[in-house]
Amino acid sequence: MFLVFIFDRDYTVSGIRRRKADANMFGRKHNSHDDQDHAALPHQEKVEELRAAIGPLSGRSFMFCTDACLRRYLEAWNWNVDKSKKMLEETLEWRATYKPEEIRWPEVATEGETGKVYRADFHDREGRSVLVLRPGRQNTCSHDSQLRHLVYLLENAIINLPQGQEQMVWLIDFTGWSLRNSVPIKTARETANVLQSHYPERLAAAFLYNPPRIFESFWKIVKYFLDPKTFEKVKFVYPKKEESMGVLRKSFDFQMLPEDFGGESNVHYDHEEFARLMAKDDAKSAAIWGEDQLPEHLRSHIW
Repeated sequence: MFLVFIFDRDYTVSGIRRRKADANMFGRKHNSHDDQDHAALPHQEKVEELRAAIGPLSGRSFMFCTDACLRRYLEAWNWNVDKSKKMLEETLEWRATYKPEEIRWPEVATEGETGKVYRADFHDREGRSVLVLRPGRQNTCSHDSQLRHLVYLLENAIINLPQGQEQMVWLIDFTGWSLRNSVPIKTARETANVLQSHYPERLAAAFLYNPPRIFESFWKIVKYFLDPKTFEKVKFVYPKKEESMGVLRKSFDFQMLPEDFGGESNVHYDHEEFARLMAKDDAKSAAIWGEDQLPEHLRSHIW
């Protein structure tokens, strides 16, 4: 979750320098002179250059590496082909080992019992998938299971994006959250690595709803580690501040937004109903990934 990235940080000078060199949370850019030179070429030419650099692919790696996918990795590294290639190759290796597309709901259902993370049954005004995160509802202590649950829902949000959309939105409710029920350092570290390394440019916006003051103090430090583009995606929302709530109104129909986020909908997370939905989506995922010869225009709808 977004939180785990923030609470596992090394605030030493060396730690800051290291993160500036290699961190890439959801598409963090690295603005060196060399990167700017790379960005000067037409983008499609860069996509073709990256495709040639990674060489022939087959199976699920072939499916994953659509032109849209390659563009996201290039954008994450300011269109630097060498850096994008390294990052993409690491993702392909990770996906071949971790097999995120093969995770099924029964494997992670226990993690979802409290509704701490789930895909909402509504979208933002752009029609994008929405993940609702409630870190105060943490109900397990298994590092591996927590990570697989989050990865499962990231993959699920992606396969449910409408055609033409590549990004999702996060709504993070801080009700009940405290340092006591925050995730362990090990989980935080690996979760941050997965998000920043294997899902670049997948986040459109993250709305942090009513965060406590202790969180804000951490954010004052963390924000300096983010490039302007990533920083602008994170929105703090406070229910007692109308101007702040206006940020949500621009992105969501309040008739569809849950009351927990200041909206008008009284719909709440139903674990059994969500399980039925995930069973259907598991079948959808199996159908998508079972064929490695889909035409580009169909594959690009997903990746």
